[in-house]
Amino acid sequence: MTSTYHINENGFYGAFGGAYIPELLYANVEILRLNYKRIIHSDEFQQVFRQLLKDYVGRPSPLYYAERLSKHYNARVFLKREDLNHTGAHKINNTIGQILMAQRLGKTRIIAETGAGQHGVATATVCALMGLPCVVYMGAVDIERQAPNVERMRLLGAEVRAVHSGSKTLKDATNEAIRDWISHPEDTHYIIGSVVGPHPYPDMVALFQSVISEEIKSQLEEQAGKVHPDYVVACVGGGSNAAGAFYHFMDVPQVKLIAAEAAGKGIDSGHTAATVAIGAPGIIHGSKTLLMQDKDGQITEPYSISAGLDYPGIGPLHAHLAQTGRAMVIPVTDTEALEAGYELCCMEGIIPALESAHALACLKKLELNPDDTIVVNLSGRGDKDLETYINNLPHGK
Repeated sequence: MTSTYHINENGFYGAFGGAYIPELLYANVEILRLNYKRIIHSDEFQQVFRQLLKDYVGRPSPLYYAERLSKHYNARVFLKREDLNHTGAHKINNTIGQILMAQRLGKTRIIAETGAGQHGVATATVCALMGLPCVVYMGAVDIERQAPNVERMRLLGAEVRAVHSGSKTLKDATNEAIRDWISHPEDTHYIIGSVVGPHPYPDMVALFQSVISEEIKSQLEEQAGKVHPDYVVACVGGGSNAAGAFYHFMDVPQVKLIAAEAAGKGIDSGHTAATVAIGAPGIIHGSKTLLMQDKDGQITEPYSISAGLDYPGIGPLHAHLAQTGRAMVIPVTDTEALEAGYELCCMEGIIPALESAHALACLKKLELNPDDTIVVNLSGRGDKDLETYINNLPHGK
């Protein structure tokens, strides 16, 4: 049976996707498109990739039954602990895969963009592992609010280039990375950090991240006697952690897919990154997707307390899942995310990334039953967000 939700041969998920790129990048993207599936599905690639995931990243990441959280919400809540991966987030799954891809395509220089810094750290990590030079573009605002990750990248040998254009956040870092790629097409591979960008990046990143849902199925069967949860919940900026958590459940209609997007100070406040709630179809960074824009089609600046969700678009897969109704997209405000983060700290002794806290906040918004099984993808750890948590501690903490 042909999947309704996976990418088609033209690089589209329904109406979304494609490759809208400058001519100077055509050769690079086309070489990648023609070769990525053959390389990824080869026995040699899979052997190296799986071995590194096991011995270097520390996979499988645990599926943890959160007992106190479960009692609080009167349902069975499991946390997929991507925060326990090497580098502290799901991003390493993709960067390992992409650097192996770059090597097989003969590329000798790596560039990346980053918002929260987790993808930048993961890219710097694999470049150090493989001995390749690395340049990471990061918005000047994000450099200030994610200082620990900036220092990690530099310690790992990466050059971090501050971006001072636009909102000085993830969108602008991506713009600069693309400009670099246009200037260095022959030797450079751009490791995009999410399921965004021109085809085949959304599909390729989703394939590398699909190990998350692959593990959820086997772990849930072992712990709960069932392969399919009732809900899978994940945060969505570009949406790579959600793509990985949803991947093996997209064609299983009884599994409800819940995506949490950043509402910022409210979807009608003018300070938000709730793309699905207020966006419209448009093109950003080489892909047709849902996009925050004004009546003239100009991109509006996103806002979120979470640097990793501060993006005006969304991956084309998630645009398709939202438009078809396959996924429910729930806007979560800064305040709601902070409250959910504090709740996990106090109930389970786990400090989540602010991105992951948006997913956790959905637990209050779902009508759960005692026999429901919910898997929340805990995409990253909260070390990088400690200052934000501390500065916003509720009264009495």
